[in-house]
Amino acid sequence: MKIGVLLKQTPDTETKIKIKPDASGIDEADIKWVINPYDEYAVEEALRLKEAAGGGEVVIVTAGVPRAVESMRQALAMGADRAIRIDTEGVTLDNYLAAVCLARAAAKENFDLIFAGKQAVDDDCVQVAHGVAALLDWPCVWPAEHYELSGDKKVLTVTRPVAGGIKEIIEMTLPGMVCCDKGEHDPRYASLPGIMKAKSKPIAELKAKDLLGGETARVQFSNFSPPPDRKAGNILKGELEEVCAELVKLLREEAKVI
Repeated sequence: MKIGVLLKQTPDTETKIKIKPDASGIDEADIKWVINPYDEYAVEEALRLKEAAGGGEVVIVTAGVPRAVESMRQALAMGADRAIRIDTEGVTLDNYLAAVCLARAAAKENFDLIFAGKQAVDDDCVQVAHGVAALLDWPCVWPAEHYELSGDKKVLTVTRPVAGGIKEIIEMTLPGMVCCDKGEHDPRYASLPGIMKAKSKPIAELKAKDLLGGETARVQFSNFSPPPDRKAGNILKGELEEVCAELVKLLREEAKVI
């Protein structure tokens, strides 16, 4: 079984983001870059499915600049077999172009299944994996928590949460796309032997410009700005009845929620 994993390198969630002086983007100088946390779950589930299937291949696919190799090596150290980096230097990708690059690279591989994180924690757009599935004309399940492969390896049974704590069970005929939420399995740590082996595992390189074939971005990003500072809250003091009356008045007249 051949399983692809879409992996994105994102800023650590504890990193303090700074805007460039010209507001054209974020200042990357002091950012710590990591695997997008939901993509780590995708790597883990791909490895578990390979083990359950009795063998196969797990291939990491990333669209990114050279520093993304560090995160790709981490996934290889976890147990993935090889990786493909789509070099994006000199190309500004919106979510559509990212999906085009990843879909065309995936099409060359003829994957049976692709795992991805349910979203990236940097832009939170929740678009790229769905775009890849649409371009490949594959079914897509989002967000997914639990997976079972049929004995003939042609159908994947996926459990996903819906509103009210209800679980929905979907049978998906492969090939297909699964977008992983935080599920029942935590991502494994890379062992020392895994880290050593990862150094020699192959990372192929494709060029985004070649894959795009003249496609252009649908979205332009400009005028980045940090969120406004939150106003200080009001502290009401006094007797309980007085405080309650004042609170109701503020909720009605200032917050306008009642």
